[in-house]
Amino acid sequence: MKGLQEKVVAVVPAAGMGKRFGPGANKPFKSLMGKPLIVWSLETLESVVEISEIIPVLKLEDMSYGKKLFEEYSLSKIKRLAPGGKERQDSVYNGLNLIDNKNCIVVIHDGVRPFIERDLIEKAIKELLTPLAPEAEIKGGEEEFKGFDGVAIGVPLKDTIKEAENGIIKKTLKRDFLWAIQTPQVFSYKNILAAYKRAMKERFYSTDDAALVEKYGGKIKIVMGSYKNIKITTPEDLAIAEFLLSRREKSL
Repeated sequence: MKGLQEKVVAVVPAAGMGKRFGPGANKPFKSLMGKPLIVWSLETLESVVEISEIIPVLKLEDMSYGKKLFEEYSLSKIKRLAPGGKERQDSVYNGLNLIDNKNCIVVIHDGVRPFIERDLIEKAIKELLTPLAPEAEIKGGEEEFKGFDGVAIGVPLKDTIKEAENGIIKKTLKRDFLWAIQTPQVFSYKNILAAYKRAMKERFYSTDDAALVEKYGGKIKIVMGSYKNIKITTPEDLAIAEFLLSRREKSL
């Protein structure tokens, strides 16, 4: 990305319990067309020129195996691993705390979203650095631009969504304004770390990184993602992923 000066670090949480996936190997290491699930997303992140370091977050019992696996796949941007926590938020926080460059950009991407495209990652990084309209006040003879506090990838919902309680529908939400949020999500390190520190202190938990920045007044821009950027949560999702890959290979 021409002109980008900031260092970019990717944090990849992959320490979830995977309770809905069933017994066997931990979900990030399940085989997807002969390759561990997590490796698909890591290889895409590795291919993004702007990203200089990738920090996977793994369960403690997976760290030794993960290190060997990442070396086997020549993932050279992985220089260290972070230990997972009880919740996803704890895991991401552990990854953030390993980052040395406090002026960097952080890309957070779920390790079980194997179909993320390089162009989408690059677009999200670029959008974070895209200025909003110039402020009215002129400082130092130049217009002062204010960017975004974060960028989230997402897709508009296709289904009608209803709010229900105890099995009774309370209201139908207006679909025109609803998005399904995905990863990657991109932030300046200072913004996301500040939001995480405050949330951890207040014991406020969310499964979405952007939600923490939003809670404390941050401005998040949404960028059109891909309906193929699915999260592998159940064995059925893995079957869908295999089908999508098989179709992609046939089209090549």
